[in-house]
Amino acid sequence: MKIRHIIIAMLVVTFTMSSCKKEAEKKEVTNEKTEVLAADLQTVSLNISGMTCEIGCAKTIQSKLSKKEGVASAKVVFTDSLATIEFDKNRTSKEDLISFIGGIAGGDLYTASEATEAASKK
Repeated sequence: MKIRHIIIAMLVVTFTMSSCKKEAEKKEVTNEKTEVLAADLQTVSLNISGMTCEIGCAKTIQSKLSKKEGVASAKVVFTDSLATIEFDKNRTSKEDLISFIGGIAGGDLYTASEATEAASKK
């Protein structure tokens, strides 16, 4: 009975040690990708018309933008009708983001355009 407990304990320790190593390797790979992306990041501010509420519109657009390939971060401020998006210029473009926003909710609700510097500094 004691031998069985010792063997089980050894298996648990071995499994735990190998899991930690794999997790550390994943973190290293993720850090390398982040460094590569950081060199190609660009920020754009877009005016968005057609939003009628904070939760249903602004948060939905922000959520969908955040999940889009090439987007590092997105923040949509309903009161300013402004989206600030940080994206990898090698994977997407301003024009693609404008088109993407226009296509949300069937393409009939929202219209996006590049914001002027004065509007984006509010």
